[in-house]
Amino acid sequence: MKKTTISVSFEDEKLSALKMYLEQRGQTVEGELEKALDTLYAKTVPAGVREFLDLRSGVVPTPPKAKKPKPPTASAESNSDENKGADQ
Repeated sequence: MKKTTISVSFEDEKLSALKMYLEQRGQTVEGELEKALDTLYAKTVPAGVREFLDLRSGVVPTPPKAKKPKPPTASAESNSDENKGADQ
């Protein structure tokens, strides 16, 4: 897809500090902003529209990852054991 540039105003001293600390981690402001925009895009734009745009641009969409079921918590198990004893 064709890329466009976004301009954002930000305080100069804050940007300098941000760049300095990101550089220590081997990251850039631009890279982190791209990640944030990708996350915002995925959260905001419906899946069907994202798939359509991917198909239009020739990107092969990857199927969404299946979520693993959460194991029962220890408190849920102890509550069920307590209820069994109360019934007897």
